[in-house]
Amino acid sequence: MLGAQRKDREALVEIYDQYNSSIYAYSMRLLGDSGMAEECVSETFSRFLQAVYSGRGPQSHLKAYLYRIAHNWITDYYRRKPTISLDAIENMQTDDRVSITAVVDGKFRRSRMRAALAELPDTQRQVIVLRFLEGWDENEIASAVLKSVSAIKAIQYRAIENLRKILLVDEADE
Repeated sequence: MLGAQRKDREALVEIYDQYNSSIYAYSMRLLGDSGMAEECVSETFSRFLQAVYSGRGPQSHLKAYLYRIAHNWITDYYRRKPTISLDAIENMQTDDRVSITAVVDGKFRRSRMRAALAELPDTQRQVIVLRFLEGWDENEIASAVLKSVSAIKAIQYRAIENLRKILLVDEADE
């Protein structure tokens, strides 16, 4: 952390090497698109470097700081992204050698969960993803979202309840 604050090139490269793949995996889970996940990683580290070089970089909790940048970028992405039309989904191409049922089922489940997560308020979505997909503990999440551990527990509970309601409504509509 001190190396980054001193703008030490090797320290900055080490930070990138340490967090690049986990930020990519986090972005991929929320975006479902490798190109957009790569763009998120690029933008996350670009914003981090801008903050470091302007003297506004993190003093502690580097991991939480980087995930907060990525989360904010993803939130902005979803705010400006148009929704996918049903025609685009129907016109998807698949390799004949792969079971189309398995492909569609897997994509449908991931898409359904991604859509349900997208319906959650930003903080609830971030807590759920960090807790259950990234495996963070409540203290790490509290640092990332700048809330107390007890607030994280309450947010997590509400998020799970909201996901349950969203998914049950979706299931009833099928």
